[in-house]
Amino acid sequence: MNYTISELESIAKSIRGKIVEMSHKSRAAHLGSSLSCVDILVAAYWAALSVDPKKPSDPVRDRFILSKGHAASAIFATLAFKGFFPKDLLDSYATAGSCLEEHPGPRCVPGLEAATGSLGHGLSIGIGMALSGRIQRRSYRVFALLSDGECNEGSVWEAAMFAAAHSLENVVAIVDFNKWQATGRSCEVMALQPLKDKWEAFGWSAYETDGHDMNELVRILTNIPDGSGKPVAVVAHTIKGKGVSFMEDDNNWHYRIPTQEEVVMAKKELGLI
Repeated sequence: MNYTISELESIAKSIRGKIVEMSHKSRAAHLGSSLSCVDILVAAYWAALSVDPKKPSDPVRDRFILSKGHAASAIFATLAFKGFFPKDLLDSYATAGSCLEEHPGPRCVPGLEAATGSLGHGLSIGIGMALSGRIQRRSYRVFALLSDGECNEGSVWEAAMFAAAHSLENVVAIVDFNKWQATGRSCEVMALQPLKDKWEAFGWSAYETDGHDMNELVRILTNIPDGSGKPVAVVAHTIKGKGVSFMEDDNNWHYRIPTQEEVVMAKKELGLI
């Protein structure tokens, strides 16, 4: 089924509303980091990825790795809204005994490809999957969503060199560049910029875009491989806490939990009530 950009934006608003609810109910943090990547997830799952929720283990499916595992609520909500498992399960997020943990656990729900959360590992996992696909002569693609702070990790750049050396053109690394890390501005903690140029210097085909422009995200992500013969990097400029005005670009929401009143305020802004 093909979706209009307006329909995709509406799905993103609904997912954002659910993520805010999940944070409030579970008392779980990382809300701002989850909200910043929702548009990327929606563009990927509803427009770009070849996946079937009814066949989550299909050997020829595209793979999506949430390397920034602290945004677990975002990937869980996305998978539920896409139909991989019932939405009701989201109400158990980060509660005792739930399979939906604050960082994704291995095989916890259908559609989740890897356990992540220790930053710097997801891209390497995805590249291993891509190389495996080549060996098995399968044409699936692998998408890995990284945080900007995660790009401080040397393992990211080791993986980048490997992918370029092996011309893994079916790999795309998307950087959720929301300009914040846990304790400060990303580019003040480490010299990330010029990030697009760094990926190109490592042998990747690189793009820079507004990570909340659904039309542009769909355009780029639906054209992987891009014909360059290289792995693809997408530097997506985003806003931490996107969609809720009193959370946007406020790093306190890396840790803060919304009150019930703030949940209502957020859902009103999103047009959900």
